Amino acid sequence: MTALTIRDVPDDQIQTLKVRAAQAGKSLQAYFLDLIARETSKPTMAEMVARLNRETTAGVSTEDVLAAIDEARTGR
Repeated sequence: MTALTIRDVPDDQIQTLKVRAAQAGKSLQAYFLDLIARETSKPTMAEMVARLNRETTAGVSTEDVLAAIDEARTGR
């Protein structure tokens, strides 16, 4: 596992994070690990768009659809 160092964090932000970690009953390290896990488990908008494009791309052309409609109409 990789160690991570964050420099130049303002004191008021560190204090807020320490309070939130304590309220959650966690160490600051455990609190940060949970934040990172939560953030990385959510897809970004770009990732969602790419996924939607992959999953909604049809292998059927407009011509195929129109031909199927015409075929169904003639079969009535």
